[in-house]
Amino acid sequence: MGIDTERDIEANLQIGPTDKGMVRLFVEGDGVEIPMDFTPEEAREIAEEIMAAANRAGKKGR
Repeated sequence: MGIDTERDIEANLQIGPTDKGMVRLFVEGDGVEIPMDFTPEEAREIAEEIMAAANRAGKKGR
């Protein structure tokens, strides 16, 4: 299984700040909850990676 493997799984993603000054990505699905906390700098790096992937994916769809 890899990043290109399609899966028929539904999940919810919530993103927001915590009261400790972290950025939380909270994934919930199929009875599982995964809270992931990142520093603001780490969150910015993740956001840059997501934007780069979206740009690459957009070019493949053309």
